[in-house]
Amino acid sequence: MKYLFFLVLLGFGFIILSSSSPQNSDVIGQGKQPQVSIDNKGIVRVVYGLDENIFCATSNNHGQTFSKPVLVAHITGMHLGMGRGPQLSSSANYSVITAMDKTGNIHWFKLDHTAQKWEAMGLINDQKGLAPEGLMAISADKENHFYAVWLDTRLGGSNQIWFSSLSGNAKGWSANRLAYQSPDKHVCECCKPSIAVSGSTVAIMFRNWLNGSRDLYVAKSTNGGQTFSAAQKMGTDTWKLNGCPMDGGALRIAPSNSIQTVWQRKGDIYYAQAGKPEIYIAKGRYANITGSTANAVVTYQNIDTLNMVSLPDKKATVIGIGSFLKVAQLTNKNEFFVWEQGNDIKFRTL
Repeated sequence: MKYLFFLVLLGFGFIILSSSSPQNSDVIGQGKQPQVSIDNKGIVRVVYGLDENIFCATSNNHGQTFSKPVLVAHITGMHLGMGRGPQLSSSANYSVITAMDKTGNIHWFKLDHTAQKWEAMGLINDQKGLAPEGLMAISADKENHFYAVWLDTRLGGSNQIWFSSLSGNAKGWSANRLAYQSPDKHVCECCKPSIAVSGSTVAIMFRNWLNGSRDLYVAKSTNGGQTFSAAQKMGTDTWKLNGCPMDGGALRIAPSNSIQTVWQRKGDIYYAQAGKPEIYIAKGRYANITGSTANAVVTYQNIDTLNMVSLPDKKATVIGIGSFLKVAQLTNKNEFFVWEQGNDIKFRTL
């Protein structure tokens, strides 16, 4: 195996980049827009869409092999592509999938881990047809509490950030609540919001639209999403843009309870924490972040090359070729990666 190392400026540090060829990737099935979750027992689930169908595959051996994908549901007019598609999160006893149709409804499905059967549960949105953009995210804590955030047009037909939660074995989500309303008409219309949960802390990130700028903002709750703080801009620079970059970034809550974010601006990936200057990572887009310790793993896409950067050591590795790379940390502390390559859903561990 050959390695080529070069230095990429990272703030006042450097990334060491390995150009080793990706190894040991495999295929789950044909589809688009994969998402991954890992439950309390370490079981890995990957959900993805194929046309108007939702499939889920399961691994009981830390992502080494997967079961035959199970058809979860058929949704007429399901959104699929460019960050739109089925979302997935897992907790102690349940897993939840959400999917949005082009009429603006958010469907959800629940898996009882003991029953091993997906059940259609209805809609999350309590007013029909108000989420036509098809952009949302979900997350869960370790105690069967689930949280959802999405773009919603119920206020004057303009997209704002809305939120709902689900507790334990409840049959329905809480009343939808406004988490953020832009004072400048609407938030960015085509960028997916993201959400992270740790205990009673819930953090939402979204791309705003203020005075012609398309910057990332974070709103934080310390009481399980009952109330949110005023949204805080990430980074010190701004992006004046008359259009939508269709790239919402990602965030995680570190063990220190600090919120760590990754996102794209002008074709560059940045890492940022609230109140601190952003740190340049690399050229690219579609960044993601994960980790269960103080160290974090960042992924991003540069044209069709999928890359990982570990922080704080700043070492980079090529993961594969394709698009829309997702990453999650396994219970054995390895990383699990899943992405699109052509019409296939591919995966590997590292």
